[in-house]
Amino acid sequence: MKKSRNKRKIAIFTGNRAEYGLQYPIIRAVDKHPSLEYILLVSGAHLDENFGNTLEEIENDGFIVNAEIKIEMDADSLFSTAQAIGSGILDLSRVLENIKPDMMVVYADRFEGLAAVIASSQMNIPTAHIEGGDLTEGGALDDSVRHAMTKLSHLHFTTNQQATNRILAMGEESWRVHTVGFPAIDLISEGRYASSDEIIAELQIDVDRPIVLFTQHSVTTEYDRSRDQIIPSLDAIERLSNEGIQVILTYPNNDAGGKNIIDELGKFSQKNIKNTHVKISLGRYLYHGILALGLDMNKNIACVGNSSSGIKETPAFKCPTVNIGSRQDGRLRGDNVIDSKYEEEDIYTKIKYALFDKQFRNICTKSDNPYWVGDAGVKIAEILSTTKLDSNLLKKKMMLSGIEKDGWFK
Repeated sequence: MKKSRNKRKIAIFTGNRAEYGLQYPIIRAVDKHPSLEYILLVSGAHLDENFGNTLEEIENDGFIVNAEIKIEMDADSLFSTAQAIGSGILDLSRVLENIKPDMMVVYADRFEGLAAVIASSQMNIPTAHIEGGDLTEGGALDDSVRHAMTKLSHLHFTTNQQATNRILAMGEESWRVHTVGFPAIDLISEGRYASSDEIIAELQIDVDRPIVLFTQHSVTTEYDRSRDQIIPSLDAIERLSNEGIQVILTYPNNDAGGKNIIDELGKFSQKNIKNTHVKISLGRYLYHGILALGLDMNKNIACVGNSSSGIKETPAFKCPTVNIGSRQDGRLRGDNVIDSKYEEEDIYTKIKYALFDKQFRNICTKSDNPYWVGDAGVKIAEILSTTKLDSNLLKKKMMLSGIEKDGWFK
């Protein structure tokens, strides 16, 4: 990447593996744009060996990491999350003061991202927020964080029209809001994911036998119940594996309650249950490759757990999803998603249904993708390059007048 004084410096913040996978098309598009250069700020779980130290994945993709911002998470609690946000603001503000970017790009709804948005917006750095306006009403703090990030930011890139409508309903000016679609689908549409041969070589699994891809995160407002919530899933998975179903289990995010899940995954791994593989992180390329196996109706693939990827990315692969618990409540979804309770028998039954019910699998092949727009990364880069960097961008207006009529404020 060549540096030029004539190019806008776009600081891009990433705090965990899943978020980076979604940002890849944006970083790539900014890097290729003749008027832009990226400054990549890497933080959070990327720098934590307990979560795979995924900094290496970023470097293997050919991107330059311009700054590493360590955010400490000493304890598995909401107190440590609050402390991490505070330390993140302090450390990020120092980095931003040093590099003086023209704009800042932050993704979604993570606590690390909240720290980044607070730091940049309060330093009068025009801040672009991606994936605002979405809903997850199932008990995570994501909604509160996401909407707070929206109100702090100056530009909004949404994944769907419903999200755009919600941001406008928050009183944001319409010129600030751009419906660009889901960036991860850029790579999926290009076929940038692992082949069957690569999957076999990496995981030593049989792609012609049923495969379950499993990830379960803690629910932030119920973080003290994360252990109780993961155990029924693991019990159901053990039953399925004994029936010859292959299961790939990946670690959760570094949220409060996540360490309890990791502890249980560790115990599960030590049991050496046949047909199961516990991985800290698969990486975007391999993860999407496994989901892509679902494009072949002769293969039985299912995504299981409570990750947003099971809602937002699987429709592109026509892959059945079993969504466990409440974490993704309210999320816009396709017809390929079915819900399960935190109960072993229900999880077991729903996974079998997703893998083998021909009628449901046929529905999945015809399911619309509510997040498909196309070329999100290129669209975002172009808007970043053409948006005027002036006081009008920084001076936000509330478009709701607050006039009372019949008890309603508009």
